[in-house]
Amino acid sequence: MTPFRPMLVLCLSTLLLSCSRPAKTVAASQPAPPDIFAEAAPHSREANDAGRFLAGLPGAEGSPFADLETQEAWKVHRRELDRAWSGIETKSLPAMQQFQAKELSAPAIVDARVFYPFSGPDALMLTVFFPRNPVYVMVALEPPGTLPTAKHFAKKDLGKALAGVRETVSDELHRSFFITRQMDRQFRGQVTDGLLPPILLLLVRSGHTIQGYRYVQIDHTGQIIPRGTGPTTETGNKGVQVDFVTDSDGSAHRLYYFSTNLADQRLKNNTGFLAFMAEMKGATTYFKATSYMTHKPEFSEIRDQVLAKSVAVLQDDSGIPYRYFEAEPWHVQLYGEYERPYGSFRWLEQKDLRKAYDTPGTKPLPFQIGYGFRKAPSNLLFARKGDLK
Repeated sequence: MTPFRPMLVLCLSTLLLSCSRPAKTVAASQPAPPDIFAEAAPHSREANDAGRFLAGLPGAEGSPFADLETQEAWKVHRRELDRAWSGIETKSLPAMQQFQAKELSAPAIVDARVFYPFSGPDALMLTVFFPRNPVYVMVALEPPGTLPTAKHFAKKDLGKALAGVRETVSDELHRSFFITRQMDRQFRGQVTDGLLPPILLLLVRSGHTIQGYRYVQIDHTGQIIPRGTGPTTETGNKGVQVDFVTDSDGSAHRLYYFSTNLADQRLKNNTGFLAFMAEMKGATTYFKATSYMTHKPEFSEIRDQVLAKSVAVLQDDSGIPYRYFEAEPWHVQLYGEYERPYGSFRWLEQKDLRKAYDTPGTKPLPFQIGYGFRKAPSNLLFARKGDLK
């Protein structure tokens, strides 16, 4: 038996060594994290009926607003909105749509989520410049509001109420932007209790059908949940979700509006919204008529979040200062003309942006947009990371 002992020891040693080594494991594919934007709003016609009434468009059969549409006040409302809409529909919108098709149609832009800080209720420009994107996230200070009903208007002086509705979108249709001080007055109870009504009006009037809506909020982990189902937080993050389709091509879209304070003092303590911003990685961000918020040190956090998360940024000069786009990985295309900011913002002139506009390569901008509308030249900057194809 002795001659076999070395062989036995060798076998035992090999066995022990093999047992001491960590076993090789086959890496299991990790499931993709859940899409927080995947949950649809309950399908109903309520929001579309309300949107058509507010937009001065005849309701579909069975609309609860049918009796109100027979009143002279609503007929006046329809004529006035037809007149206001015809101006932008024949002048500005075609040029904006041509610009979108030529400059903003790369698949990485078309397929991206769109983030619109300091948006107010501006669903119009959002869907003009990004007409096929599946998800839009708008953020501003104003409350999200509630859906108006036929009973709501039946209790009011209809002519006065509808004149107020027209006033809420007048600046957008005539100047291309909402005026902050007027929004503070109009959307906090004087005309509506928030932004849902003008958002619906602009969506429906611009050729969309609302499929459903729901009241939502961002919880402390960054998830979108039905409003009232999670713990109440000091930061709020209350919002509304609107699901809609584009009438011309049947494409489906999901829009969120959240009422969130984006100033550093509030945002840095808003753990839920900062967690939510992780879902904006790869987004295209849009800025317009922002009161130059991200030029100020007290809005550095949202500026840094956008620069880190976005693959592209479209903005007028009130967006992020030009100096943040001068280096890699950003590639910049300028449009239009740049002059000193208009009115009370004149002191925020960007000398480096002016110098950039004086160099070859700027493209024309065939429409006016932003501050100084019809009183000063308009400009847009499109910055992208890498070569978006």
